[in-house]
Amino acid sequence: MESTGTLVTRVFTSRAQIPIPGATVAVTQKGADGRHVLLAVRVSDESGLTAPVTIPTPAPGEGLSPGGPVPYALCDLWVESPGFELLRAEDVQIFPNTETFQALALIPLPEQSPLQSRAEVVQNSPQDL
Repeated sequence: MESTGTLVTRVFTSRAQIPIPGATVAVTQKGADGRHVLLAVRVSDESGLTAPVTIPTPAPGEGLSPGGPVPYALCDLWVESPGFELLRAEDVQIFPNTETFQALALIPLPEQSPLQSRAEVVQNSPQDL
């Protein structure tokens, strides 16, 4: 039986964690064919937070035996805002009946080249269960 978890993101810049309002966050999952399927698009508010996204997950009892399936769903996040590098966070883990909070730090583009397209990829490691 399938369950759900929720995902909330916070988009910010610098070590001071200055919120970035108006950032676009696309939530995707890899389909069986390896292509990305769009689950939701959210825009960050004045605090840099997005509205929750509900994501299907395995049932809470699944993934309890060694070598079996993992007890979480994976999703990828694509984050963009004018004046910042594109950020892609891969393999964000969503657990059943749990709210996942993902912090997303964007890097400002150099002022001399505002049209330059750059991207940062953050790879999340699997849980050591």
